[in-house]
Amino acid sequence: MLGVGEMNHGLEANGHGKPVAMAKQQQLQQSGDHEETQWYEEEVHDDLKFCYTLNSVLHRGTSKYQEIALVDTKCFGKALIIDGKMQSAEADEFIYHESLIHPPLLFHPNPTTVYIMGGSEGSAAREALRHKTVQRVVMCDIDEEVVHFCRTHLSVNWEAFASDKLCLVINDARAELEKRREEKFDVIVGDLADPMEGGPCYQLYTRSFYEQVLKPRLHDGGIFVTQAGPAGVLTHKEVFSSIYNTLRHVFKHVKAYTAHVPSFADTWGWVMASDHPFTLTAQQINERITDRIDGELSYLDGETLISSTTLNKTVFHSSVTASSCSPLVLLLGHKQITWT
Repeated sequence: MLGVGEMNHGLEANGHGKPVAMAKQQQLQQSGDHEETQWYEEEVHDDLKFCYTLNSVLHRGTSKYQEIALVDTKCFGKALIIDGKMQSAEADEFIYHESLIHPPLLFHPNPTTVYIMGGSEGSAAREALRHKTVQRVVMCDIDEEVVHFCRTHLSVNWEAFASDKLCLVINDARAELEKRREEKFDVIVGDLADPMEGGPCYQLYTRSFYEQVLKPRLHDGGIFVTQAGPAGVLTHKEVFSSIYNTLRHVFKHVKAYTAHVPSFADTWGWVMASDHPFTLTAQQINERITDRIDGELSYLDGETLISSTTLNKTVFHSSVTASSCSPLVLLLGHKQITWT
Protein backbone atom coordinates (compact mmCIF):
# COMPACT_ATOMS: atom_id res chain seq x y z
CA MET A 1 0.00 0.00 0.00
CA LEU A 2 1.07 3.62 -0.27
CA GLY A 3 3.08 4.89 2.64
CA VAL A 4 2.73 8.34 4.16
CA GLY A 5 5.23 10.54 2.39
CA GLU A 6 5.81 8.01 -0.38
CA MET A 7 5.98 9.72 -3.80
CA ASN A 8 3.47 12.59 -3.31
CA HIS A 9 0.56 11.23 -2.96
CA GLY A 10 -2.34 8.80 -3.16
CA LEU A 11 -5.10 7.77 -5.37
CA GLU A 12 -8.41 9.44 -5.81
CA ALA A 13 -11.77 8.61 -7.31
CA ASN A 14 -11.99 11.65 -9.49
CA GLY A 15 -14.57 10.61 -12.01
CA HIS A 16 -12.39 9.52 -14.92
CA GLY A 17 -15.54 8.23 -16.59
CA LYS A 18 -15.62 7.11 -20.18
CA PRO A 19 -18.77 6.12 -22.11
CA VAL A 20 -17.78 2.46 -21.84
CA ALA A 21 -15.03 1.14 -19.62
CA MET A 22 -14.02 -2.17 -18.11
CA ALA A 23 -11.11 -3.73 -16.30
CA LYS A 24 -9.87 -7.19 -16.98
CA GLN A 25 -6.65 -9.11 -16.67
CA GLN A 26 -5.19 -10.70 -19.73
CA GLN A 27 -2.55 -13.34 -19.97
CA LEU A 28 -0.30 -12.28 -22.85
CA GLN A 29 2.85 -13.93 -24.10
CA GLN A 30 5.93 -11.77 -24.04
CA SER A 31 8.03 -12.13 -27.14
CA GLY A 32 11.15 -14.20 -26.72
CA ASP A 33 10.89 -15.50 -23.15
CA HIS A 34 7.20 -16.55 -23.24
CA GLU A 35 6.61 -15.24 -19.72
CA GLU A 36 3.04 -14.40 -18.82
CA THR A 37 2.22 -10.75 -18.14
CA GLN A 38 -0.83 -9.34 -16.41
CA TRP A 39 -2.53 -6.31 -17.92
CA TYR A 40 -5.22 -3.91 -16.80
CA GLU A 41 -7.33 -3.03 -19.82
CA GLU A 42 -9.78 -0.14 -20.04
CA GLU A 43 -12.09 -0.10 -23.02
CA VAL A 44 -12.90 3.48 -24.01
CA HIS A 45 -15.13 2.38 -26.87
CA ASP A 46 -15.25 -0.46 -29.37
CA ASP A 47 -12.28 0.84 -31.34
CA LEU A 48 -10.05 2.12 -28.54
CA LYS A 49 -8.54 0.50 -25.46
CA PHE A 50 -5.85 1.54 -23.00
CA CYS A 51 -3.67 -1.16 -21.46
CA TYR A 52 -1.37 -0.94 -18.44
CA THR A 53 1.10 -3.65 -17.42
CA LEU A 54 0.55 -4.83 -13.84
CA ASN A 55 3.03 -5.90 -11.23
CA SER A 56 0.20 -7.18 -9.07
CA VAL A 57 -3.39 -6.72 -7.89
CA LEU A 58 -3.03 -5.51 -4.30
CA HIS A 59 -6.62 -5.38 -3.07
CA ARG A 60 -10.13 -5.93 -4.39
CA GLY A 61 -13.55 -5.17 -2.97
CA THR A 62 -17.19 -4.69 -3.89
CA SER A 63 -19.59 -2.16 -2.43
CA LYS A 64 -23.31 -1.63 -2.82
CA TYR A 65 -22.59 0.80 -5.63
CA GLN A 66 -19.35 -0.19 -7.36
CA GLU A 67 -16.37 -2.51 -7.67
CA ILE A 68 -13.01 -1.39 -6.30
CA ALA A 69 -9.45 -2.51 -6.95
CA LEU A 70 -6.00 -1.27 -5.98
CA VAL A 71 -3.41 -2.38 -8.50
CA ASP A 72 0.32 -1.86 -8.89
CA THR A 73 1.16 -0.80 -12.46
CA LYS A 74 4.61 -0.74 -13.98
CA CYS A 75 4.20 2.69 -15.58
CA PHE A 76 2.26 4.70 -13.00
CA GLY A 77 2.73 2.89 -9.69
CA LYS A 78 -0.25 2.07 -7.53
CA ALA A 79 -3.61 2.96 -9.08
CA LEU A 80 -7.19 3.00 -7.87
CA ILE A 81 -9.71 1.36 -10.21
CA ILE A 82 -13.46 1.80 -9.68
CA ASP A 83 -15.96 0.04 -11.92
CA GLY A 84 -13.23 -0.69 -14.42
CA LYS A 85 -12.10 2.94 -14.74
CA MET A 86 -8.69 4.33 -13.87
CA GLN A 87 -9.43 6.89 -11.15
CA SER A 88 -5.93 8.06 -10.33
CA ALA A 89 -2.39 6.82 -10.12
CA GLU A 90 0.44 7.25 -7.66
CA ALA A 91 2.80 8.80 -10.22
CA ASP A 92 0.62 11.73 -11.25
CA GLU A 93 -2.44 12.09 -8.99
CA PHE A 94 -0.93 15.30 -7.60
CA ILE A 95 -1.69 17.00 -10.94
CA TYR A 96 -5.41 16.30 -10.58
CA HIS A 97 -5.74 17.11 -6.88
CA GLU A 98 -3.61 20.23 -6.83
CA SER A 99 -5.60 21.52 -9.83
CA LEU A 100 -8.93 20.69 -8.20
CA ILE A 101 -8.35 22.07 -4.73
CA HIS A 102 -5.78 24.86 -4.68
CA PRO A 103 -7.09 27.31 -7.33
CA PRO A 104 -10.43 28.04 -5.58
CA LEU A 105 -8.82 28.21 -2.15
CA LEU A 106 -6.10 30.54 -3.42
CA PHE A 107 -8.53 32.86 -5.20
CA HIS A 108 -10.73 33.07 -2.10
CA PRO A 109 -9.57 35.90 0.22
CA ASN A 110 -9.82 33.82 3.41
CA PRO A 111 -11.19 30.27 3.03
CA THR A 112 -12.06 28.66 6.36
CA THR A 113 -14.79 26.14 5.45
CA VAL A 114 -14.81 23.61 2.59
CA TYR A 115 -17.50 21.15 1.47
CA ILE A 116 -16.36 18.26 -0.74
CA MET A 117 -18.96 16.37 -2.75
CA GLY A 118 -17.53 12.89 -3.25
CA GLY A 119 -13.85 12.69 -2.54
CA SER A 120 -13.80 8.95 -1.86
CA GLU A 121 -10.48 8.20 -0.22
CA GLY A 122 -9.45 11.58 1.03
CA SER A 123 -6.95 13.08 -1.42
CA ALA A 124 -9.10 16.18 -2.01
CA ALA A 125 -9.51 16.59 1.75
CA ARG A 126 -5.76 16.09 2.18
CA GLU A 127 -4.98 19.00 -0.12
CA ALA A 128 -7.63 21.28 1.40
CA LEU A 129 -6.25 20.63 4.88
CA ARG A 130 -2.84 21.90 3.77
CA HIS A 131 -4.28 25.43 3.77
CA LYS A 132 -3.50 27.18 7.05
CA THR A 133 -6.73 29.21 6.99
CA VAL A 134 -9.00 26.16 6.66
CA GLN A 135 -10.68 25.21 9.92
CA ARG A 136 -13.37 22.78 8.76
CA VAL A 137 -13.65 20.36 5.84
CA VAL A 138 -16.88 18.43 5.32
CA MET A 139 -16.38 15.47 2.98
CA CYS A 140 -19.62 13.81 1.88
CA ASP A 141 -19.48 10.56 -0.08
CA ILE A 142 -22.34 8.17 -0.67
CA ASP A 143 -20.33 4.95 -0.70
CA GLU A 144 -19.24 3.90 2.78
CA GLU A 145 -17.49 0.76 1.53
CA VAL A 146 -15.29 2.68 -0.91
CA VAL A 147 -14.35 5.20 1.76
CA HIS A 148 -13.52 2.38 4.18
CA PHE A 149 -11.50 0.57 1.51
CA CYS A 150 -9.43 3.65 0.73
CA ARG A 151 -9.11 4.65 4.37
CA THR A 152 -7.72 1.20 5.10
CA HIS A 153 -5.39 0.69 2.14
CA LEU A 154 -4.19 4.18 1.17
CA SER A 155 -1.96 5.16 4.05
CA VAL A 156 -0.91 8.38 2.30
CA ASN A 157 -4.25 9.84 3.42
CA TRP A 158 -4.38 8.44 6.95
CA GLU A 159 -3.32 11.80 8.38
CA ALA A 160 -6.12 13.61 6.56
CA PHE A 161 -8.74 11.11 7.73
CA ALA A 162 -7.46 11.48 11.31
CA SER A 163 -7.60 15.28 11.29
CA ASP A 164 -9.99 16.84 13.80
CA LYS A 165 -10.78 19.44 11.11
CA LEU A 166 -12.34 16.77 8.86
CA CYS A 167 -16.02 15.90 9.17
CA LEU A 168 -16.68 12.73 7.18
CA VAL A 169 -20.31 12.16 6.20
CA ILE A 170 -21.72 9.12 4.41
CA ASN A 171 -24.70 10.41 2.44
CA ASP A 172 -25.85 11.61 -0.94
CA ALA A 173 -24.07 14.95 -1.47
CA ARG A 174 -27.22 16.73 -2.63
CA ALA A 175 -29.33 15.43 0.24
CA GLU A 176 -26.65 16.50 2.71
CA LEU A 177 -26.47 20.03 1.28
CA GLU A 178 -30.26 20.31 1.37
CA LYS A 179 -30.22 19.21 5.01
CA ARG A 180 -27.59 21.79 5.98
CA ARG A 181 -29.86 24.77 5.25
CA GLU A 182 -28.31 26.96 7.94
CA GLU A 183 -24.67 26.15 7.10
CA LYS A 184 -22.69 27.89 4.38
CA PHE A 185 -19.21 27.30 3.02
CA ASP A 186 -16.43 29.41 1.52
CA VAL A 187 -15.56 26.77 -1.07
CA ILE A 188 -17.62 23.84 -2.41
CA VAL A 189 -15.79 21.15 -4.38
CA GLY A 190 -17.29 18.68 -6.86
CA ASP A 191 -15.04 15.61 -6.88
CA LEU A 192 -17.60 13.36 -8.49
CA ALA A 193 -17.87 10.90 -11.35
CA ASP A 194 -18.71 12.40 -14.73
CA PRO A 195 -22.42 13.02 -15.44
CA MET A 196 -22.90 10.01 -17.65
CA GLU A 197 -26.37 8.79 -18.58
CA GLY A 198 -27.78 6.56 -15.84
CA GLY A 199 -24.88 7.36 -13.52
CA PRO A 200 -25.32 8.25 -9.85
CA CYS A 201 -23.90 11.78 -10.22
CA TYR A 202 -25.87 13.15 -13.17
CA GLN A 203 -28.25 15.23 -11.04
CA LEU A 204 -25.29 16.91 -9.31
CA TYR A 205 -24.32 18.67 -12.56
CA THR A 206 -27.64 20.24 -13.52
CA ARG A 207 -28.54 23.91 -13.62
CA SER A 208 -31.36 23.42 -11.13
CA PHE A 209 -28.99 21.81 -8.62
CA TYR A 210 -26.45 24.58 -8.97
CA GLU A 211 -29.08 27.33 -8.67
CA GLN A 212 -31.40 25.93 -6.03
CA VAL A 213 -29.17 23.79 -3.82
CA LEU A 214 -25.47 24.52 -4.22
CA LYS A 215 -25.22 28.29 -4.74
CA PRO A 216 -27.36 29.17 -1.69
CA ARG A 217 -24.86 27.19 0.45
CA LEU A 218 -21.96 29.47 -0.51
CA HIS A 219 -21.00 32.46 1.58
CA ASP A 220 -20.86 35.81 -0.19
CA GLY A 221 -17.70 35.65 -2.25
CA GLY A 222 -17.73 31.86 -2.14
CA ILE A 223 -16.30 29.73 -4.94
CA PHE A 224 -17.48 26.47 -6.46
CA VAL A 225 -15.08 24.19 -8.33
CA THR A 226 -15.77 20.92 -10.09
CA GLN A 227 -13.80 18.38 -12.03
CA ALA A 228 -15.18 18.60 -15.54
CA GLY A 229 -14.01 15.46 -17.28
CA PRO A 230 -11.75 15.03 -20.32
CA ALA A 231 -10.99 18.30 -22.07
CA GLY A 232 -8.92 17.23 -25.04
CA VAL A 233 -9.45 18.28 -28.64
CA LEU A 234 -11.34 15.03 -29.35
CA THR A 235 -13.01 14.55 -25.95
CA HIS A 236 -14.11 17.93 -24.56
CA LYS A 237 -17.64 17.59 -25.94
CA GLU A 238 -18.32 14.53 -23.78
CA VAL A 239 -19.01 16.59 -20.64
CA PHE A 240 -16.50 19.46 -20.28
CA SER A 241 -18.22 21.97 -22.57
CA SER A 242 -21.66 21.32 -21.10
CA ILE A 243 -20.48 21.66 -17.50
CA TYR A 244 -18.79 24.95 -18.38
CA ASN A 245 -21.87 26.28 -20.16
CA THR A 246 -24.26 25.18 -17.42
CA LEU A 247 -22.26 27.08 -14.79
CA ARG A 248 -22.18 30.16 -17.04
CA HIS A 249 -25.98 30.30 -16.63
CA VAL A 250 -25.74 30.25 -12.82
CA PHE A 251 -22.66 32.29 -11.80
CA LYS A 252 -21.44 35.70 -12.97
CA HIS A 253 -17.82 34.60 -13.32
CA VAL A 254 -16.72 31.19 -14.60
CA LYS A 255 -13.15 30.10 -15.24
CA ALA A 256 -12.23 26.86 -17.01
CA TYR A 257 -8.72 25.43 -16.93
CA THR A 258 -7.00 22.24 -18.05
CA ALA A 259 -3.95 20.05 -17.50
CA HIS A 260 -2.54 16.91 -19.05
CA VAL A 261 -2.73 13.87 -16.76
CA PRO A 262 -0.52 11.10 -18.21
CA SER A 263 -2.31 8.14 -16.56
CA PHE A 264 -5.62 9.37 -18.05
CA ALA A 265 -4.04 9.53 -21.52
CA ASP A 266 -5.83 12.84 -22.03
CA THR A 267 -6.12 16.47 -21.05
CA TRP A 268 -8.39 16.97 -18.02
CA GLY A 269 -10.63 19.91 -17.19
CA TRP A 270 -11.86 21.80 -14.14
CA VAL A 271 -14.25 24.74 -13.82
CA MET A 272 -14.38 27.39 -11.08
CA ALA A 273 -17.44 29.60 -10.61
CA SER A 274 -18.28 32.56 -8.40
CA ASP A 275 -20.23 35.81 -8.37
CA HIS A 276 -16.94 37.59 -7.67
CA PRO A 277 -14.25 37.94 -10.38
CA PHE A 278 -11.01 35.96 -10.44
CA THR A 279 -8.44 38.75 -10.58
CA LEU A 280 -5.17 37.50 -9.04
CA THR A 281 -1.92 37.75 -10.99
CA ALA A 282 0.65 34.97 -11.13
CA GLN A 283 2.80 36.81 -8.59
CA GLN A 284 -0.13 37.21 -6.18
CA ILE A 285 -0.96 33.51 -6.49
CA ASN A 286 2.65 32.58 -5.73
CA GLU A 287 2.62 34.83 -2.66
CA ARG A 288 -0.54 33.14 -1.39
CA ILE A 289 0.94 29.69 -2.00
CA THR A 290 3.94 30.66 0.13
CA ASP A 291 1.85 32.26 2.88
CA ARG A 292 -1.04 29.81 3.08
CA ILE A 293 -0.01 26.27 2.13
CA ASP A 294 1.98 23.83 4.24
CA GLY A 295 4.76 22.26 2.19
CA GLU A 296 5.68 22.59 -1.46
CA LEU A 297 3.25 22.05 -4.32
CA SER A 298 4.59 19.65 -6.94
CA TYR A 299 2.63 20.86 -9.97
CA LEU A 300 0.90 24.18 -9.45
CA ASP A 301 2.30 27.69 -9.23
CA GLY A 302 0.99 31.06 -10.30
CA GLU A 303 2.35 30.93 -13.82
CA THR A 304 1.07 27.38 -14.37
CA LEU A 305 -2.40 28.25 -13.11
CA ILE A 306 -2.74 31.38 -15.23
CA SER A 307 -1.51 29.61 -18.36
CA SER A 308 -3.86 26.65 -17.75
CA THR A 309 -6.87 28.95 -18.22
CA THR A 310 -5.93 29.54 -21.87
CA LEU A 311 -7.92 26.93 -23.78
CA ASN A 312 -6.76 25.82 -27.21
CA LYS A 313 -8.66 27.17 -30.20
CA THR A 314 -10.80 24.05 -30.77
CA VAL A 315 -11.93 23.71 -27.16
CA PHE A 316 -12.42 27.46 -26.74
CA HIS A 317 -14.73 27.81 -29.72
CA SER A 318 -16.69 24.67 -28.86
CA SER A 319 -17.12 25.60 -25.20
CA VAL A 320 -16.98 29.35 -24.70
CA THR A 321 -18.66 30.55 -27.88
CA ALA A 322 -21.55 28.16 -27.22
CA SER A 323 -22.18 29.59 -23.75
CA SER A 324 -25.08 31.76 -24.88
CA CYS A 325 -27.03 28.77 -26.19
CA SER A 326 -29.98 27.41 -24.21
CA PRO A 327 -31.15 24.78 -23.47
CA LEU A 328 -27.84 23.05 -22.85
CA VAL A 329 -27.34 19.68 -24.43
CA LEU A 330 -24.88 16.99 -23.35
CA LEU A 331 -23.90 14.29 -25.82
CA LEU A 332 -23.74 10.91 -24.11
CA GLY A 333 -22.75 8.19 -26.50
CA HIS A 334 -25.24 8.46 -29.34
CA LYS A 335 -28.03 10.08 -27.31
CA GLN A 336 -28.76 13.70 -26.50
CA ILE A 337 -29.66 14.63 -22.94
CA THR A 338 -31.05 18.14 -22.31
CA TRP A 339 -30.00 19.71 -19.03
CA THR A 340 -32.51 21.77 -17.08
